[in-house]
Amino acid sequence: MKTRKIGKTDLAVTEYSFGTAPLGGMYRSCPRDVAMETLDAAWNAGLRFIDTAPWYGFGLAERRVGDFLRDKEKGSYVLSTKVGRLQRPVPDDRVPSYGFVDPLPFDTDYDYSYDGIMRSVDFSYARLGLNRIDILFVHDIGVYTHGAERNAVYMRQLLDGGLKALDALKSSGAIAAYGLGVNEVPVCLDVMRQADLDCILLAGRYTLLDRTATDELLPLCEKSGTSLVVGGVFNSGILATGPVEGAHFDYMPATPDILNRVAAMERIAASAGLPLAAPAIQFPLQSPVVASVLLGTAKPASLMRNMDLIQPRVAPADFLEYEAYTLVAPELGWDAVRV
Repeated sequence: MKTRKIGKTDLAVTEYSFGTAPLGGMYRSCPRDVAMETLDAAWNAGLRFIDTAPWYGFGLAERRVGDFLRDKEKGSYVLSTKVGRLQRPVPDDRVPSYGFVDPLPFDTDYDYSYDGIMRSVDFSYARLGLNRIDILFVHDIGVYTHGAERNAVYMRQLLDGGLKALDALKSSGAIAAYGLGVNEVPVCLDVMRQADLDCILLAGRYTLLDRTATDELLPLCEKSGTSLVVGGVFNSGILATGPVEGAHFDYMPATPDILNRVAAMERIAASAGLPLAAPAIQFPLQSPVVASVLLGTAKPASLMRNMDLIQPRVAPADFLEYEAYTLVAPELGWDAVRV
């Protein structure tokens, strides 16, 4: 699989990568044997960039990723995890769900300070059972997650100390790169105005359906040499399922407007003999700013279906008559897409 560089570093990642939130039991239980089979399928498909986080199953995904990677040759993969949440043990009857099914018996505290970042990394090493993490993402800082009042506190922690910790880790060679792992654009712009970031893992904001990142963030990333890793390419599922009853967009039931837009996109894809998921999964890589597209699942069969969508790519002339393509697509949020 082709690779692309992360920012101005020497680190290269595969154009498609594997996200492990589902392995932590996101929305449904994921037995260990299924998790390991899915990781094996991702590896066999050529995905050599694996992203995880302490948040996913309260440490469960990190444990499983570490177990899988432990016997892999060093240097044969890139591993990222996240900082900003610290896990603490709680009694079994006090384990919150937060959308995770059968997580480990922990609850979460937010901490974006210098000490909090360093503690988070040490805890991740222990859960992973590995002595190398390549990329650290500051997880879910921003108003989207915390609200304005609490986020002001956490942003001060990050700017006053957390970024210094990340820079120290990179300068020492403990990590190769760092950035943000978020679901919103404004916090990316805010932090980038005050710090140099190697990369941003951005979920759901640079897709066929949601172009929130296009106007300001992509140009700023290009100017600063910051790479994007794009997650959530199906926007909570609707770009994979189409505008079916019960379809979700941005974690919520899709509105009539969204359903209509997706239906129009689906018709364009069908005219080229493609499922809508194919251009959806390929779209972000049209931008040279994007280093990788992150795919997450807890089912080997689902992963292989997704991998079938990335090859072969078709040229715009083959995809749709060029004039119709350029005239119709902008109204649908599908302007100048190359698949």
